[in-house]
Amino acid sequence: MPIGPGEQDVRRLQLTGGSTYTMSLPKPWVLTNNLSARDGIRVEWRPTGELSLTPLDVPEEIKTLVELNLDRIPEGALYDHLMGAYLSGAREISAQSEIQFSREIRSEIRRFLRSTRGFEIGEQSETSVHLISLLNAGELPLHASLNRMYLLLSSLVRDTFEVLTGSDDELISDFEEREREVDGLHYLIERQVGSMLDSQQVARSLGLGRKQGVEHANLARSLERMMDHAHEMARLTLETTPRPRLKSEEFPLSALPMWMDAQKSLMINLRTHDSYQIEEARDSLKAAQLSLKEHEEGLWTGRRKASRLLFEDRISESIRRICAYSRDFGEILLNMIAYDSIQRE
Repeated sequence: MPIGPGEQDVRRLQLTGGSTYTMSLPKPWVLTNNLSARDGIRVEWRPTGELSLTPLDVPEEIKTLVELNLDRIPEGALYDHLMGAYLSGAREISAQSEIQFSREIRSEIRRFLRSTRGFEIGEQSETSVHLISLLNAGELPLHASLNRMYLLLSSLVRDTFEVLTGSDDELISDFEEREREVDGLHYLIERQVGSMLDSQQVARSLGLGRKQGVEHANLARSLERMMDHAHEMARLTLETTPRPRLKSEEFPLSALPMWMDAQKSLMINLRTHDSYQIEEARDSLKAAQLSLKEHEEGLWTGRRKASRLLFEDRISESIRRICAYSRDFGEILLNMIAYDSIQRE
């Protein structure tokens, strides 16, 4: 009985010519992929022991269209639906309504375009919009996006450190924009990894196995969470008036150079894979976490103003959480190294 997508079958090997093993392919699969005799099929022997068969002429990416009926989407929920389509790997998104788009709907569409990478408006009318992706999932290396996320994160942390010790507030006036860019890169990596899981050719273009792709998405998530706390630290710094000036050589700010050195080492080891250096960085981060926790517990034993104590406590908590997610980043790197070592044996 013919099998279809998602179904399984057992095929028996045949020995032909005394030395060659052959096996028949499911006819529905051959017809679906428009194959005929003498067409080429790529055979990939995966580390798990499985064989993957892919027609040579299969498109780099399957063209996928998601259609949204705005009349059936609750008010204020369009952005979530657009983002869901984006993360699922849609190449085109069509949104339509029987009535003219409201100002709120147009605002959500603009917000989606600001939050993502590669999508542009192809066609637009009073009651519809057609969005098209101009970026193939296999074009931008994941490590390049991770490095850009790190640079945005570290620059905001460094600039906030400078403002807290007396520099001009203008240094971090664009903190919202920096966070939005990190969020956009995080979404892009999630989208690319989702495409990798569906397409071996996308995985091949990115030069990563699917397991490693998933771990890159986990790394991006850790960087995005660090940025959340860097953003909170910058926001708190700008909004607190009058703002206490903290000393760079004392906790909590003295932990920031420790984090910068450790995270820089972890980013380098995204390529070099030195387990010893990764463990050293994680140990340094753990020591910083413990010192910050101890500092926070001791803050309220003195007689300083409550407003200053609260400000310092919240700054310290943000730095401590940044260190925690940085340690998670290091743990993911160790998992990747362990997986690679298994593949080589």
